Amino acid sequence: MAKGLFITLEGGEGVGKSTQLKLLQAALLSRGLDVVITREPGGSPGAEDLRQVLLFGKNPLSWRAEILTHFAARYDHVDQVINPALDAGKIVICDRFTDSTLAYQGYGRADGRPDVLRLINTLQKELGRDPDMTFLLEAPRDVARLRLAARGAPTDRYEQSDEAFHARMLHGFATLAEQHPHRIRRIVAHGASPEEVNSVIVKDICAHLQLG
Repeated sequence: MAKGLFITLEGGEGVGKSTQLKLLQAALLSRGLDVVITREPGGSPGAEDLRQVLLFGKNPLSWRAEILTHFAARYDHVDQVINPALDAGKIVICDRFTDSTLAYQGYGRADGRPDVLRLINTLQKELGRDPDMTFLLEAPRDVARLRLAARGAPTDRYEQSDEAFHARMLHGFATLAEQHPHRIRRIVAHGASPEEVNSVIVKDICAHLQLG
């Protein structure tokens, strides 16, 4: 590959992003491709430190400080991990990226306030790294809640938010998909096995790479 490929997985909690991340890595490695998997917030040592503040910090941040902290982590992640891997011709698959900041902070927290969306979009423009492909995994909230309960992992600040927040957040993701139809593909992540969902995603990636 002359250049790398940057793929992001997006969606609310409990839709299966972590599972798809692992399945995608295995599927693409089996095709002889060089793959890096990563996540946000986090992905680099410094960004992982900030992840703890954002998700599990004892004291909530103001909305501007929260957005800026997400982007501080993202800038370090891009500089330290994503850009070097892409420059080396690798495929980078990231669990969440700026679409999540727009959906969670821009819509979930701020209900689409123009000044909040403008700040996020300005920071993203200055970052200078957009995904090439995004897969938006979608499942009903009742299904997602059951998956989260079965997982048994500690819940973070966003998972603990009320249903009104989650409704606004999911509306934000849907809005982004409508705004970026050539980059974002909506994937129904329920009613089919993880392997079946994965086959749809892999087919799209192989078509993009012009692989048989």
